[in-house]
Amino acid sequence: MNTYKTADIARMFDIHVNTVRLYEKCRLIPQPERLSNGYRVFTDLHVEQFKLARAALQTEMLQNGLRKKAVDIIKTSAAGDYEKAAELTRHYIDQVEIEISNAEEAIQITHKLLSSMETEPNNKDFLLTRKDTAHYLHVTIDTLRNWELNGLFTVKRLKNGYRVYSADDLQRLKIIRSLRCANYSLSSILRMLNALSIDPGTNIREIINTPKQDDDIITACDKLLTSLQEAKENALFAAGQIEIMKRMAGTV
Repeated sequence: MNTYKTADIARMFDIHVNTVRLYEKCRLIPQPERLSNGYRVFTDLHVEQFKLARAALQTEMLQNGLRKKAVDIIKTSAAGDYEKAAELTRHYIDQVEIEISNAEEAIQITHKLLSSMETEPNNKDFLLTRKDTAHYLHVTIDTLRNWELNGLFTVKRLKNGYRVYSADDLQRLKIIRSLRCANYSLSSILRMLNALSIDPGTNIREIINTPKQDDDIITACDKLLTSLQEAKENALFAAGQIEIMKRMAGTV
């Protein structure tokens, strides 16, 4: 195998030498051998492991433990247990595919709820308190308060100041709940709702997955469908890297 210095690895991946040392400290790569002068010696196996680690960490997916599972894959591979790493990667891909399915299903549910709001007559006499609404939707009062504070809906008030929720409010809240259960961010849901208020014919799937260019901070859940697909592609790449390293280590 070829051998490399710390600076060679840093240059190869366009990272700082301290980042290379951090990968070692965090056990994201195999422990490199050291020369008598203390210099680290990296091999082609380290190079392939770096490729795996950087791909697995590329997408910041936090929901349902996906980030931790990605780190577990990296550390297991770095420890040389390639069979276990391959198994963990398969489970990771399976979970990401479930997340993608949930995200797509939430969009379909949104379409159906919006359609029912357009076709079903509005019962103006139907009003629920915040407590009853939370119970009906199986969410907490704090969740409703959080959605309202983040501008996802505006609730009506009685003369005594008490909030009341209409049938249309419940449909809107069902949409929000469905999308939040699928891990869409509050900002992406608000972006979609605002777009629909301007143009009811807005492409929901496109708008909820496309952050505005002037957004200061964009998280993975602000472009959930794209991020999940990227996470799957990176995991498939990681699976390929594991097979490469298995062959290099002579375990197959």
